[in-house]
Amino acid sequence: MSVTDAAHTDLQYEASGEDTYRIESAQTFSRVSYAGTERLSIARQGPAWRFEARATYTRNGPDGRSQSDAVFVQLLQPNGTFEDRVDDDPDFLTILNQPFAVRLDDATLHDLRELHGHVPFAATSPLGAQAVLHGFLRPAPGGPVAGRQTIAVRFEAAGGMTGPLPGYSETLVAGTMRMQGTAYYAADTAMLLALNVSLTLDARLAQGRPAVSVPVRIVYRRVIRAVAKTPPRTQPAAGGATVAPGAR
Repeated sequence: MSVTDAAHTDLQYEASGEDTYRIESAQTFSRVSYAGTERLSIARQGPAWRFEARATYTRNGPDGRSQSDAVFVQLLQPNGTFEDRVDDDPDFLTILNQPFAVRLDDATLHDLRELHGHVPFAATSPLGAQAVLHGFLRPAPGGPVAGRQTIAVRFEAAGGMTGPLPGYSETLVAGTMRMQGTAYYAADTAMLLALNVSLTLDARLAQGRPAVSVPVRIVYRRVIRAVAKTPPRTQPAAGGATVAPGAR
């Protein structure tokens, strides 16, 4: 199957998420939630394919409610590798800014179809800091997403993380990260149609004074799911039948 098969139409997704921060020693707890929609477009760009995701969402946190936009652009090169070109998605809500590729090649999709038991894998941490997570893939029940059959894979991985907290460059964390969730790929086009993922960071947090740190637990959750496009509205026709706009 070629990328051309997936490029005929844009994909629409619903996206939601929640971040929770808990500092045990200070009995401090805060929550930020997200909800919105996004559109993924695919187009030729020279020898490569350009994937562009644009999201519009509401952010609700301790500082109030606000509207936000996000953009993420990747190029799929002829050798099959993805290259990030635009990353304006600080809240990790676009389908392109996730730990799994937005599209699989034929060989990888075949491997998922034949997946049995637990298979080792490694992934770069979505939070950066050059952290690498190691874990296992295993098959998961598929099912229809946006009216299309899917192949699902469950993932679990863990690893160390040391570095700045995303969005807070002056805040340093050092600890352990665990990632788990399920990815759903279209059985025909190998496109990522749905993903639910959670990242749990148990670490010590230092802000401004590295010698002084406090234990913290941070949990990031994201759910992104393709939605079927709404069919065109029909208009009443003579005799009680219906006719689509422009079909007269």
